[in-house]
Amino acid sequence: MPERRRVRPLRLGYAAAAAVTVFGAVTGRERWQVVAKPLLMPLLAADAAVSEFPSGADRALLFGALGAATVGDVLLIRPDDDRRLVAGASFFGVMQLGYTALWLRRGARPTVANVVPRLAAWLGAAALLRAKSPAVALPLTGYGATLGVAAVLASDPALAPGATTLAGVNLPGRDPRSRIGLGALLFTLSDGSIVLRRIFARTERSRRLTEGVVLGTYAAAQYFLTDPRAHITP
Repeated sequence: MPERRRVRPLRLGYAAAAAVTVFGAVTGRERWQVVAKPLLMPLLAADAAVSEFPSGADRALLFGALGAATVGDVLLIRPDDDRRLVAGASFFGVMQLGYTALWLRRGARPTVANVVPRLAAWLGAAALLRAKSPAVALPLTGYGATLGVAAVLASDPALAPGATTLAGVNLPGRDPRSRIGLGALLFTLSDGSIVLRRIFARTERSRRLTEGVVLGTYAAAQYFLTDPRAHITP
């Protein structure tokens, strides 16, 4: 499917809000995050609303997922507050369930090549949390399961027929559908960084830098996963 090149102002606004959010996290400017971070998912939803994104159930699922993510974004402006972290993970779990439904509706199915590494990553993260941060281990492990299911489906090569694959995953190319797997990978990296930040980041500087990685990979993941062109059946 050829990619149409045109400026999408709402997506440019999203990129700007993401840059401000990441900069605010890295420099410790919480007010910048308070202003910019809640704008991220509504900008993506607005772009979908004025674009060729399929109407009906698919659009409802996307809007529901992005609405839940917005609440999670606000809660996680303070990621070191355990109560907010657990509540935020719950809303992001709802978001992942919405994405799961979207990929299932598009014909995605689990493959061995995608299940095995994500299962191993989930088990490893669960063990680390149980050993080093038991207070939040159960809810974060539960969220990790929803992330894993959504990521496995988003990585199904069947979502972008004709794309070049490597190790059972589509390589990002001109077809926006081929970038859905990249979005899933970035989401996994983002949430994995949350675990690493909680367990290993001991200084204020390391926590800020790691939070920048968390937010940067998260913003990129959402950008690819919600691209309306990736949801069009040619």
